[in-house]
Order: sequence, then structure tokens, then C-alpha cells
Amino acid sequence: MKRTLLILAAVALGTSPAAHAKGDYEAGKAKSATCAACHGVDGISAVASFPKLAGQHRDYLYHVLKDYQSGKRKNPIMAGQVQNLSDTDMRDLAMYFSKQKGLTLKY
Repeated sequence: MKRTLLILAAVALGTSPAAHAKGDYEAGKAKSATCAACHGVDGISAVASFPKLAGQHRDYLYHVLKDYQSGKRKNPIMAGQVQNLSDTDMRDLAMYFSKQKGLTLKY
């Protein structure tokens, strides 16, 4: 019964449960304002010491955020930034930044 209600709610909202599990682009865009201070508006940082997020693989970005939150990755700034993010927040942010165009290298 609960699964049926979840599916009906997802259909009513115009998304599938599987799509939500991967993250929501628009929600990630809305949540990315804090990230922009270091990583740039579209995930392309102007400062070499801050990683560029644009175009990174969604799963990689998600797992990095989880690792900062759990303490597996150590960085006091990122630990503070992710401490209150939900799993959905991290999936949404990962989806948003993965869809941004990264810089193209010219040889």
C-alpha cells in the first residue's frame, strides 16, 4: 500500500521514484548557491585550490559529498558545508553539477 502511494505521489509530481533517487537537476540548481562561493556559479572555480565540479560524474560527486559528511574525507571547510545536507540534497547537487559543461581543453 505504501509503495502504491509513493508511486502515485511521484507520478502526481511528474517524477518517478527512480529519477528522484538519481537527483533532481532543478532542485540541485536551487541548492547550489552556497557552493558557488568556492566552486563557481556553474561549478567552474576560478581558484586552482577549489576543484571544478562541472561535468564530473554524478556518482563520483555524490560519493565525495557522502565521504566528507561521514569524515572519510577530511576537509574542515567541506565537513561544515555538508553536515546538514540530506541524502536527497547531495543527490540533487551531484545531478546539477554533473550536467554542467566543464572546460574544454585545447591542445
